[in-house]
Amino acid sequence: MSSPVIRLGALALVLVLAACGQRGSREVRTEGGLPVGQGGQGLGGTCAGQQSFLIGSGIHDITGPAAEVGMMGYVELAQQTAGIHQRLRSRAFVIASPCNGKRVVFVSADLGMVFQGVKQQVVRRLKATFGPLYSDENVLLSATHTHSGPGGYSHYALYNLSTFGFEPKNFEAIVQGIYQSIVRAHEHLAPGRITLAAGDLLEASRNRSLEAYRLNPPEERARYAYDTDKRMTLLRFTKDSGAEVGLINWFAVHTTSMGQAHQYISGDNKGYASYLFEKSRGTRYDATGDTFVAAFAQSNEGDVTPNIFGGEDGGGRDDFESTAISGRKQYERAASLYASATTPLSGGVDYRHVFVKMDDVEVQPVFTGGTPAHTCPAAFGISMLSGAEDGPGVGGGEGATCAAIHDVWSAFTCTTTTTRCQAEKPIALEMGSMQPFPWSPEVLPLQLVTLGNVALVAVPFELTTMAGRRLRETVRARLESAGVTEVIIAGLANAYSGYVATREEYARQDYEGASTHFGPWTLAALQQEFDALARALREGSSVPPGPTPRDLSHQQSRLRPGVLFDDKPLWTGFGGVFSDARETYARGEAVRVTFWGGHPKNDPRLQGTFLRVQRREGLFWKDVAYDWDWETKYTWRRSYCLPTLACSHVVIEWAIPPDAAPGSYRIVHEGDWKSGWDGRVRSYQGTSRTFTVK
Repeated sequence: MSSPVIRLGALALVLVLAACGQRGSREVRTEGGLPVGQGGQGLGGTCAGQQSFLIGSGIHDITGPAAEVGMMGYVELAQQTAGIHQRLRSRAFVIASPCNGKRVVFVSADLGMVFQGVKQQVVRRLKATFGPLYSDENVLLSATHTHSGPGGYSHYALYNLSTFGFEPKNFEAIVQGIYQSIVRAHEHLAPGRITLAAGDLLEASRNRSLEAYRLNPPEERARYAYDTDKRMTLLRFTKDSGAEVGLINWFAVHTTSMGQAHQYISGDNKGYASYLFEKSRGTRYDATGDTFVAAFAQSNEGDVTPNIFGGEDGGGRDDFESTAISGRKQYERAASLYASATTPLSGGVDYRHVFVKMDDVEVQPVFTGGTPAHTCPAAFGISMLSGAEDGPGVGGGEGATCAAIHDVWSAFTCTTTTTRCQAEKPIALEMGSMQPFPWSPEVLPLQLVTLGNVALVAVPFELTTMAGRRLRETVRARLESAGVTEVIIAGLANAYSGYVATREEYARQDYEGASTHFGPWTLAALQQEFDALARALREGSSVPPGPTPRDLSHQQSRLRPGVLFDDKPLWTGFGGVFSDARETYARGEAVRVTFWGGHPKNDPRLQGTFLRVQRREGLFWKDVAYDWDWETKYTWRRSYCLPTLACSHVVIEWAIPPDAAPGSYRIVHEGDWKSGWDGRVRSYQGTSRTFTVK
């Protein structure tokens, strides 16, 4: 087997990882005398007909550095964070079953992916706090897949290319934020019930790889009304006291309403939908107490775009309006389902979890259509480099050749080959064969969770529409007789290693097929493994834990320095106004104030804000908007001032809402600057002039 020759110009400087991490022994804990998640009475048992749960929710900020960090999703080197439009959140739910003593954690985080190192560290901190109560087996972390968050938080080289290595501050913000959201959900546990509603959401998604989808058997496609999954499934959580805990809904659509030229941190369409729902319920993001949490989670979105008019066109005049259109559609459908969610979940909580070496799975003929098959060492094809329709790469779209990519980007040259295992795929890079360890993970977690009669299939991949349908049917066939009525794909969960297309879609080698790392039989391997998990869950039997994934936390390096120091002109201080507001504005206009500031890498101000819009009420000023509100923008810019090049301009914008109360307002900027003398980071504040809104 020969490996492709790749030279990526600037990317060649990216990340040289030193050595394999040590494999640790796997702890097995017990609950009621049985290994947790590995045995029990099977579905039903003592929990048959039970509708009582312990439920709790929590939310926490996970917004990383808002300047000069490569963003995660499009792998576009020029896409560096340069401000905040909306903060990123981790939304956590703990669900426990009194009838069998088991519990699970579900998290939906405003991230491009949940990488394996993140899951490892979150579980480590949970064990340090709660002992054996939470583990890999019963903690499910999923990503919304926003492409507008800072990157550099993987422990694998492939996913740190656009950030030139590891970004420890971003990693810590994400890990600690997810951990804190779970702690809060745990602390707010109380008796309650979970009710369900589901319905279609139309005109909010489109299949971006339609020709590949049409290669699936006609009789299979005829079973479905649409070429993407339009169904939104929603769980409503209500305490016995009547308090509304929150909701989780799953709807398959990419969070790519914000394009690859966009440099503001944003939760994209799903983040905006969560914001709208939480705003309608008075959620307090800066509070430590119990508050309403609305998670708009991801499903099998692999070939599904929100840009319903093609390319990057979501129907708006710009990225922001397209995001608002898509997010509002999801919010409004969820609000309707939430109001009608009266069907109670019935049964207990249970789960099964296994680590699988995905590049070395022997797939039985029953899952391949009649002949044995095998998965492959991880590799991506040339069409992965050329990008998808709503995120074009360097080669003019799907199906591009090395020559076409070289014409666009002369720094890139490649020779491609293929292998018998990878079949139709012209290999651009075989990550699985890189030394001293692979550039992407191959030992991956597969997890199956049941919440009463609902099953969550947690996969560390992006599944295409039809791949998700087939996997759901595999699980449903095993669990339907045990009372499971709903099977949901929880995508981008617990780790990440590319896409999964059907065998037929793989043959075309569009973006999704080229990004299916482990070859044409990856989906069949998943069906086989989840069939075993579902059988064990139904029968109450244990499953082998599988190989322990490597821990690369001590093998990370970064090629980009942090903040050396901040500077400002001699005649002003940090927080000084460079360009002030006008005296008077009308509703619908935008206020814009520029301050001399510090670099946002100094402190991400987690659970805080870089800006406040304040209205005068008598003798006091009242906050009316923050850096997470839709109508505000926080922008950081490098500003050169002699004798150094370390000055920063911070631009605060507030689009005055149509319903803003008339009165006196001001803009406050809060930040942090780093001294070049002692290296200390100090906070500062700046305030605009008072202006009138009429």
